[in-house]
Amino acid sequence: MSTTFMTSPSLLFTSESVTEGHPDKMCDQISDAVLDAILEQDPMGRVACETAVKTGYVMVLGEVSTTAFVNIDELVRRVVTEIGYDSSDTGFDGTTCGVMSAIASQSPDIAQGVDVALEYRKNGDSE
Repeated sequence: MSTTFMTSPSLLFTSESVTEGHPDKMCDQISDAVLDAILEQDPMGRVACETAVKTGYVMVLGEVSTTAFVNIDELVRRVVTEIGYDSSDTGFDGTTCGVMSAIASQSPDIAQGVDVALEYRKNGDSE
């Protein structure tokens, strides 16, 4: 019998660690800023936001359910500049980078799943 990952008697734990300014960290900070901006205006807002970056370009995409308005372009530029990317000499300039926002309304199916989730029902909802 061969040993597979699932039948192995030991496991190897690995994790990725990246430093400040790494594209993964930039993406996390931008997505977090979108979430924070929405929750600041709408504490009941729901946000599923992902960010991707490539030299000189940021794409923010996802689905939200909120009454808040957030200027994604302005927010992205502020976060990128605050991180320290404020000159094309560094390979990325928050003031001139391309920003694409593909944020849509959250699917009613997802909203329904969140609104009537087990955790929600246990707090008094009898559905």
